[in-house]
Amino acid sequence: MSICTYRHSRQATLLAIGALLSGCASMAPPYAISALPVASAYATSNLPDGASAASIAWRDYFTDPQLQTLIELALANNRDLRTAVLRVDEARAAYGIQRAELFPTLSAQASTDRSLTPGDLNVTGKPLLASQYQVGLGLSAWEIDFWGRVRSLQDAALESYLATDSARRAATVALVAQVANSYFALREFNERIVLAQQTIASRTESLRIFKRRVDVGSTSRLDLTQVQTLLTQAQALGIQLEQERATQTHALTLLLGTPAELSWGQEPMDEQQALRELRPGLPSDLLTQRPDIVAAEHQLKAANANIGAARAAFFPRIALTSSLGTASAELNGLFADGSQAWNFSPTIALPIFDGGRRHNNLGLAETRRDLAVAHYEKTVQVAFHDVSDALSARHWLSQQVAIARTALATQSERARLSQLRYDSGAAPYLDVLDAQRDLLAAEQQLVQTRRALLSSRVGLYAALGGGATDSIATPADDIPTSTQGMSAK
Repeated sequence: MSICTYRHSRQATLLAIGALLSGCASMAPPYAISALPVASAYATSNLPDGASAASIAWRDYFTDPQLQTLIELALANNRDLRTAVLRVDEARAAYGIQRAELFPTLSAQASTDRSLTPGDLNVTGKPLLASQYQVGLGLSAWEIDFWGRVRSLQDAALESYLATDSARRAATVALVAQVANSYFALREFNERIVLAQQTIASRTESLRIFKRRVDVGSTSRLDLTQVQTLLTQAQALGIQLEQERATQTHALTLLLGTPAELSWGQEPMDEQQALRELRPGLPSDLLTQRPDIVAAEHQLKAANANIGAARAAFFPRIALTSSLGTASAELNGLFADGSQAWNFSPTIALPIFDGGRRHNNLGLAETRRDLAVAHYEKTVQVAFHDVSDALSARHWLSQQVAIARTALATQSERARLSQLRYDSGAAPYLDVLDAQRDLLAAEQQLVQTRRALLSSRVGLYAALGGGATDSIATPADDIPTSTQGMSAK
């Protein structure tokens, strides 16, 4: 071989290797996300300062021992969360199936073939009995991924798996928040029922006293009917609260997935000490803290990878079928010298006419990518809305609690003075009736507002992706975290 010929051969070999390596690259479009479709900062003033919600495990945020027990029961038995976990297993298996397409499928093959050919169909003029035995390894229709089609499908399957796992994490955060809110709602009903029962007991005693006064003629029957009105109003409220507490208990049982024994003390809720302050950070922090946003981004990456697979379908598909083994006309000669047999059958297929299937498939992939972009942006906007609402609720409900405490103190003093004026004959009992009715409403309102403030803090914890870095939110170690980098434009 001449030097010139050698050089040309070497250059051709290098070009072929380069084409092979470059052909295996993905044909998916560059992945990029646009600027956040939200403001750069939250509009609420006086943002709280504290720890990042994503770094606080739910056990460290919800310190009530009974609430912790309920959350543990829900995480172990809630059927919606169990479904989310099984969806992760399903997506993981689908990814494993698609990933296996990158590798050839080897199979052991053994075959025998016996045939009888009539004499008039062969040159000997006599019937011919023939046998063939073959044993070996076979490779069947393995696609050589020159254009990255199989690789793109694998990337899409991986991103779908990661999206499903992030959705599982989002379901976990939501479940923890739902259990906490249901628990605080039950505590609210218990506290309100205790207040209603105390009021019922007090008004029952008042009714007994007024009945005696009517019997001795020291007061009118009108005052007696007004006392009865106060009692029936308190009794109606107590019955209503009992029914609402039963409904809330049933809802909590559904969340837990199993009945739970609950015990309630007489101490009121402490909205100041129950939950710690959280630092909201910036809206851009939600991109990594909120599991639902992470899931939407993985879905976007999966749609992007599917475009690469659809583009690669326009290029020839190269498949390889081959076998290597031994063959013989006699069974005892199957492994004798000279019985080696092999087969090598590469195929190249390029559809010429498919009725527009490939073009429509590419258009479908691009449309689904655009839908994924819209879904991602909407998810970011919803997250921003959730955090803003929680911050606003925390700010205004704190002021409402302070006002409700002042109103309760005022109504208590009014009720006391009204009773004194009635006892001295300076005011009708109607004034006492109004004061007692307003006092009960103020007591109930304060409990409701304090529970709403607790719920706003629970909502803020969930909106900020509370516990997203907890151990329960860690993906499997043997699965890559992503297939594509992220850039902003």
